[in-house]
Amino acid sequence: MMALRFALYPGCAAKGATPELYQSTMAIVGRLGIDVVELAASSCCGAGVVTEAEPEVALALSARTFAQAERLGLDVMTICGTCQGVMGAANKRLKTEPGLLDRINRLLEPEGIVYRGTVQVKHLLWIIVREIGVRKLGEQVKVPLRALRIAPFYGCYILRPSWDLGFDDPENPASLEQVIRALGGEAVAYAGRTKCCGFPIILEKEAVAMAMSGANMKEAAEQGADCMVTPCPLCHMSLDIYQDRAGQAVNTPLNLPILHLPQLLGLAMGISAKDLGLARHLISVDSIVRRIDQSVSHS
Repeated sequence: MMALRFALYPGCAAKGATPELYQSTMAIVGRLGIDVVELAASSCCGAGVVTEAEPEVALALSARTFAQAERLGLDVMTICGTCQGVMGAANKRLKTEPGLLDRINRLLEPEGIVYRGTVQVKHLLWIIVREIGVRKLGEQVKVPLRALRIAPFYGCYILRPSWDLGFDDPENPASLEQVIRALGGEAVAYAGRTKCCGFPIILEKEAVAMAMSGANMKEAAEQGADCMVTPCPLCHMSLDIYQDRAGQAVNTPLNLPILHLPQLLGLAMGISAKDLGLARHLISVDSIVRRIDQSVSHS
């Protein structure tokens, strides 16, 4: 497999609240034929919050990151759905709105940074589906996940606004399902897969957020899901860390393991639970690991 090379933008969550996302990403990229150069001096994308308060500051944060990748001659790879949505929308605006790139570059001028608008921003999920291909992904599977019924959870930012992102159909996406099937698993169909996890409003309206995430997980569990996978660490936090409260909000005890996308890939590649950081989850993933181990021993 010919190596693909990207400037890795890990985002804040993967270096803070969800370090297992960064750990599992680094464990799997080489096996996928991806070579990464981490953008160690990059800024927070603003997570949509800065965009609302100071739109041009948010654009400058993204442009600063893009300029670093541009100097390396590389496109940006994200591992966070929220970062992808925010930065993808920013990049499109910078490239298409007359005068905007010049105005933002003037903000960056004191740092000696210039963004020329040549970089693309791509989530790991998109790279797997479009550039590596699910057939090639299937060739890396050492432990088929045939024992698992897996609920895909996209969240908001990796799908919408579709006119800025332009990858999946926001109403009927298919990329996570393609990946799940390539790994040997069964993708669970349920309406909540494209809905909001509640994280953006969790501090201001926790009860509403818990009802949202609880309804999504309850529906997935009712459809027979053994676990859920998401390409966004903010969704992961909402679904994993707050799962007990979310269950209370929908009057349903929940015990649904939530996996980061690279962790699911790693399990199918035969990478150990320790190397994927699975012990960091609040909702135990042990039942999933046991189920996979049992399927291997019976095959």
